[in-house]
Amino acid sequence: MIRVFFALLLSLPLISCGSSHKSITTTSTISKTNKKTRYVQQDTKPIISSPETKQKRELIYLSEIEVADENRLRYNIINNARQFEGTPYKYGGTTDSGMDCSGLVYTAFLQESVSIPRVSRSMAQEGERVAADNVTPGDLLFFVTGRKSKHINHVGLVVDVLPGQVLFIHSSTSQGVIVSSLNEGYWNNAFKEARKYM
Repeated sequence: MIRVFFALLLSLPLISCGSSHKSITTTSTISKTNKKTRYVQQDTKPIISSPETKQKRELIYLSEIEVADENRLRYNIINNARQFEGTPYKYGGTTDSGMDCSGLVYTAFLQESVSIPRVSRSMAQEGERVAADNVTPGDLLFFVTGRKSKHINHVGLVVDVLPGQVLFIHSSTSQGVIVSSLNEGYWNNAFKEARKYM
């Protein structure tokens, strides 16, 4: 059940946040189920097709995945960020009218009363560094997107870890708040490091 939970869990830079690169939006196996935004696997089906069985199964499922406070915190932060999907990019923005990459991550954490640095480069100086193949939903990914810059200037929040693929939410200058894959050539080449805050 913990593995299923981790499968479900699925930024203001100094120079620029994101890039003009056209990213391919990748959708994960999670979907919104209400306004407060809970996520459940799309392929979760009741054993028997009666409405009562389906409701009972979903209630058991949600109560089982919300066990540890740390996991609940990660889950809530990811949900907070995903509420902004489709929000346009705005340098320095932190609202649904527009936000940048570090603004998205900063706001998602702040909604759970977790204070983190406001700038992506500063975010990369805190937390525990982890290898890209050891990230879990809720971890942060840092990138260097400027052609001439060697400094971190972009951040994304891991929303899902699938076999051979890491999905993250971020705000790109060209497409706003989207979910992308670390497998995409552009983001894979720009990737610098990952950090665990929780």
